[in-house]
Amino acid sequence: MKQLSQANDLNNNQKVCLAIGMFDGVHLGHQKVLQNAINAASQSNAISVAVTFDQHPANIISPKNAPSLIQTQAQRNRSIELLGVDAILIIKFNEAFSRKTGKSFIQELAQGFGSIHSISVGNDFMFGHNRDGNFQLLQKLSQELNFLTYGLQPVKLNGQIVSSTRIRSALINGKIDDAKQMLGRKFSIEGPVVKGDGKGREIGFPTANIDTKNLILPPNGVYASYTKFNGKTHKSLLNIGVRPTIIKPNPSIQVEAHILKFNENIYDQVIDIELIDKLRNEIKFESIEELKKQISCDIENAKSFFK
Repeated sequence: MKQLSQANDLNNNQKVCLAIGMFDGVHLGHQKVLQNAINAASQSNAISVAVTFDQHPANIISPKNAPSLIQTQAQRNRSIELLGVDAILIIKFNEAFSRKTGKSFIQELAQGFGSIHSISVGNDFMFGHNRDGNFQLLQKLSQELNFLTYGLQPVKLNGQIVSSTRIRSALINGKIDDAKQMLGRKFSIEGPVVKGDGKGREIGFPTANIDTKNLILPPNGVYASYTKFNGKTHKSLLNIGVRPTIIKPNPSIQVEAHILKFNENIYDQVIDIELIDKLRNEIKFESIEELKKQISCDIENAKSFFK
């Protein structure tokens, strides 16, 4: 999948079929929109292009209300690529871009790409300054600029619309299986490995601590998981929490994976931790020895979840 920083990066005269959205999580509803663009491109000898943004628009428009994200940009890109999209345009959503009207946004895309064959969006998609653009405006512009429009109905599960907001709510409330169903795959947390305090190694269970800034996290606890990096998948135990047994003056949430039968330095590498199931809640133990015994039990319990 080719990555574009501006519409004219394609540098050819071939028609494009666009799918526009934030696509956080690339859930079943997003997949429907993206697949529609792929199908339209296949039928019209065009290139399918996902048009998205480098950050959530709320970070600029209403920072206090900006949501934690389900995926990093890299995860999102991979999920979109796996669907078969030909190219992705990642627009820098900054203060200047936030002031563009919906009409200007579409006109500039049309000018940059040269020949838009179609645009696919969710039927409730809003865009432009003060959300002045909607599917009705898109239909009007399609007549002026000569392209087709597709407003896709949302996907429903258990009678409710699948949305990024609903998935975030499921994750916060520990409903990992619900999130998995709406995503169409297991939920995973990705980030670079950062230096921790070395306590895990001290007690015989070294961990890879990852930076999860701006990402949504499930409740504190211990999870059976798979940790992926360098093209390999490792069985692991994921801990999310403040590690109450280890006394610290200002405890903070840490996300750390104990990778089974692994003891290499992977600092600064980006790892992807796929959650399988929750084993237990976070517990404060009376001693480090009790903690060590419980971690050994956790590893044994996790083995029943590994394939």
